[in-house]
Amino acid sequence: MTGYEPSYYVASRNPGPRRHGLAGRVSTDVCVVGGGYAGLSAALELAERGFHVTLLEAALVGFGASGRNGGQMLNGLNPGVAAVEKLAGETASRAIWDMTVEATDIVRRRIQRHAIACDWRPGYVHAATKPSHFKAMVEDAEMMAARYGYHDQTVLDRAALAAHVVSERYHGGVFDHGGGHLHPLNYALGLAEAAETAGVVIHEDSRVTEIQEGPRPLVRTAHGEVDCAHVVLAANAYVGDLRPRLARTIMPVATFIIATEPLGAEVVNRLMPSNPCVSDSNFVLDYFRRSADHRILFGGGASYSGRTGPHEPMVMRGKMAKTFPELRDVKVEHFWGGLVDITANRLPDFGRLGDNLWYLQGFSGHGIALTNLAGKLVAEAVAGDAGRFDVFARLKHRPFPGGPLLRTPLLMAAMMWFRLRDLLS
Repeated sequence: MTGYEPSYYVASRNPGPRRHGLAGRVSTDVCVVGGGYAGLSAALELAERGFHVTLLEAALVGFGASGRNGGQMLNGLNPGVAAVEKLAGETASRAIWDMTVEATDIVRRRIQRHAIACDWRPGYVHAATKPSHFKAMVEDAEMMAARYGYHDQTVLDRAALAAHVVSERYHGGVFDHGGGHLHPLNYALGLAEAAETAGVVIHEDSRVTEIQEGPRPLVRTAHGEVDCAHVVLAANAYVGDLRPRLARTIMPVATFIIATEPLGAEVVNRLMPSNPCVSDSNFVLDYFRRSADHRILFGGGASYSGRTGPHEPMVMRGKMAKTFPELRDVKVEHFWGGLVDITANRLPDFGRLGDNLWYLQGFSGHGIALTNLAGKLVAEAVAGDAGRFDVFARLKHRPFPGGPLLRTPLLMAAMMWFRLRDLLS
């Protein structure tokens, strides 16, 4: 592995060590596969509970979605509590909601406790692209306060929205005081440092080629193997052939971000006065925020083929100009993409295979908070209390339809419909 894929985050990352690959045979309590947020969170939580932990990362810490995402930390789950209630019932939905609120608190406390320099800023705006979307947001905020006891949302009409984001594109929105944004790669690097301080051994350049299950699983790479009592599989979009059954229930989706040249404090303060992160209300959504050095980072779109098209930078520039017309001619200095894993129902997929192989995947766009929660829950389960882990594990997941050959074309067709709905509704 030569290094990270180019991005603004890589260009502005904090310095850190390069960790050597696994060589030979080692024995440990828990082997964690995957050096993104979920794996790092699990490793840290396990080590703090007294377990000996070895983490294997195929490339570099934060190489995948954990180091490339939009940096937006959100409460809740992708489809909302109504979908969870329909699938799991009101009691489970309330328990899951409370845990997702805990998830954002886990991130904030880790940043503070471990002094992670990741440009953390509080505040998230969900912006309505249509009057009907704003009406639904108001109703949802009222429901969340009345039934779920969540009072950290402020409804913003069009005039009030201008205190946070200034764009003619939006008809109002909701400000969530529990959300916020950060530099995702620097958070991953800080989490890795915290895990190592707690005693975790991290090996980069150590792609897992086989997991042999049994009372003492063996996790093999090209140059070594780990003998352990438990395996935590946190490969997400990269699980691939390691466990094909798990790969069938997630869809790796490519999403893209551009970063402008530095615009200066006056410009970004005028466009986004309160410095929140923002996402819109479309099904195929756009999301954006300010950086610490006064750029606009603008993301959105999705490639369900997993490939980057040649026109994606121009498409993203057009979306940014639609939101902020005065940025139409600014220079774009960085463009990058990466894979996120979604499930068919947009709910996270946690579970176990046998007695001692645990998996965490399917964060579906809410990964910053949920991955950190997932690591805590799986650590509780390995330590003997799987109660909270099993609340998520009981959520039902189905493979994407169409099998290996047809599921991508079918999903692409469905997404064309949703894009058309966004335009027409």
